[in-house]
Amino acid sequence: MPASFAYALTMILAGIGIPILAALNAALGVRLGSSVAAAAILFMVALASTLVLLAFGQPRAVLAAATAPKHLFLAGCLVAFYVLTITFIAPRFGVGNAVFFVLLGQLISAAAIDHFGLFGAHISPLSLSRAGGIGLMAAGVFLTQQV
Repeated sequence: MPASFAYALTMILAGIGIPILAALNAALGVRLGSSVAAAAILFMVALASTLVLLAFGQPRAVLAAATAPKHLFLAGCLVAFYVLTITFIAPRFGVGNAVFFVLLGQLISAAAIDHFGLFGAHISPLSLSRAGGIGLMAAGVFLTQQV
């Protein structure tokens, strides 16, 4: 199996997990009466899971974090923002609606990152067909909002 196929399949599975994560954590937030508490619990479980993987994989990698540029740690804030917002908004707006708009934001952001090579990403200029795909996604999001 070529590596690119394995990567694509893995990312499809990760994508499948995003709405499931949203639905589960939104339901936990409703049950607890606090989207913040549900997000905190999610992060505790995620931390425990990743610490187990780290302990058996690359425990010394944590030491390298001391020399990493500090702006790279803002990714943790973005994850917290995503989890907090999806946990709060999904029960009010619908998991599908929330995830569709997240996906639209991801497409726009990914296109900008790739186009400009931000954060060391491989440069892949925004083509007309790529922009058209983002436009089609936006149209799809609009159509999902129609009753």
